[in-house]
Amino acid sequence: MGVYLVSVCAEDWCEGHGDEEEDGWTHVASALNEELARRGLPAYDSVPAEAEFVRGSGLRFEEKLTPSMDGFVALCDARLSAEEAAVLCGWSVLVPLSLDEPILLPVGSRYTDETLVAGAPQMLALAERLAEAVDLPAETPATCDNLDLTTWFLDGPANELAASRPGPWSEDLDAAFYVALYLRAAQHALRRGCPIVYT
Repeated sequence: MGVYLVSVCAEDWCEGHGDEEEDGWTHVASALNEELARRGLPAYDSVPAEAEFVRGSGLRFEEKLTPSMDGFVALCDARLSAEEAAVLCGWSVLVPLSLDEPILLPVGSRYTDETLVAGAPQMLALAERLAEAVDLPAETPATCDNLDLTTWFLDGPANELAASRPGPWSEDLDAAFYVALYLRAAQHALRRGCPIVYT
């Protein structure tokens, strides 16, 4: 159990084969496309099909939000404006679209009565700033097919690297985990062209 950040495939986004309120994410997809049309923007419906799981392939995204977020919130407060922090941390659904501002949809998702949709390019720029601020190490896993970041930060490798090569990132490993989480989530959404959601 717990909260996970996961990628969504076409079967769940467009065709309603998932378990989010029994129809996948089609209600969110439809509401988003209606709002995009109202703004004169093209619909977002080119979501990739479900990929077979291959560890390290970067075709899926799944991470568990286990550590405390207190240090990450403090980092955001120190490095980002309130508006920027809201883009980075306040969304319900992340899509690979460039959005001038997050779009609030009047439909519920797993943990909210309304759904806030953020653009991955905007989130990526903010996450990259934080990654640079904490000097996130190159050894941080680049793919997140099956809890790769969660395992790296919580099961030892990050602690071992912090001991041998400390830096700003190692001063708060929980905060560094969330920096890496949002960085990799935005990168994955853009690379695969898929939504990322909390579940």
